[in-house]
Amino acid sequence: MSKLKVISLNTSAGKGTVKKPIEKATIDFNGMVGDAHAGDWHRQISLLGIESYRKMEAKKADVKLDMGVFAENITTEGLELHKTSVFDRFVGDQIELEVTQIGKKCHHGCDIMKQIGDCVMPVEGIFCRVIKAGELKPGDTFEYQPRVIKTMVLTLSDRAYNGVYEDKSGPFAEKMMTEFFDNSGRHYNIDRKILPDDAALIKEALLEAKNYDIVITTGGTGLGKRDITPDVVKPMLDKEIPGIMEHIRIKYGAHKPNALVSRSVAGTIDATLVYVLPGSTKAVNEYLNEIIPTIEHSFRMIHSVDSH
Repeated sequence: MSKLKVISLNTSAGKGTVKKPIEKATIDFNGMVGDAHAGDWHRQISLLGIESYRKMEAKKADVKLDMGVFAENITTEGLELHKTSVFDRFVGDQIELEVTQIGKKCHHGCDIMKQIGDCVMPVEGIFCRVIKAGELKPGDTFEYQPRVIKTMVLTLSDRAYNGVYEDKSGPFAEKMMTEFFDNSGRHYNIDRKILPDDAALIKEALLEAKNYDIVITTGGTGLGKRDITPDVVKPMLDKEIPGIMEHIRIKYGAHKPNALVSRSVAGTIDATLVYVLPGSTKAVNEYLNEIIPTIEHSFRMIHSVDSH
């Protein structure tokens, strides 16, 4: 795990102004005590790396920037912070922080732009909420713990389970999710299994999958007697997400009426996103191409991170 060292602690009484270094800080569940940005929201603590300061100083010859000039609460060393992901954590002896936002929109006419003429915070600064409160001082360190997004892909098919034919939809869903996570820079783990079209086994698998962030099922969405996946999953959902599947059915059903017969559903079980997809690789491709762009926003909604 990477280590992150605290170089400076900085605070200010007003927003959009430079912050001044302090000798030590009390961090409570609203942020840094006495700082204007503390509050009951997702951007309680701001961080910027000394690496970003050096970039700015390199652009401006003979300029030495004071800590806090970009209005960050914590100036750090050891990690390019903007390359982290939302829900990654920084764990210290007393303090634990969770990343909730990468970058920001700059305040119009803020003091930083007036004094420096440029600001790196909107691009390379990050924001966190407090998971564990305590005292913090320069020289303290955090351990960087990336959030591993766990995905389960369940192929639900009597014939695939019995080896009558090779499962292709499950591996294809895994391939698409792998590409998504690789492109997003996320740390991830994907598990895959095949089950028969058996209501008790499907329900058991979903109950066990509550430790996963995402569950994707393929198969069992049609009108046959053994097509039972939506019938099992839908009553288990805490919240249904009807818009995704309605959009997909309308989009593809406009040209291919058979797509309108799919009974696919989406929703949440506790904090797990669940997507019930048809069993062909073609359908998996069509559905995940529409679902994947919504996943990050859905995660943030589930975990109370306002990204609007």
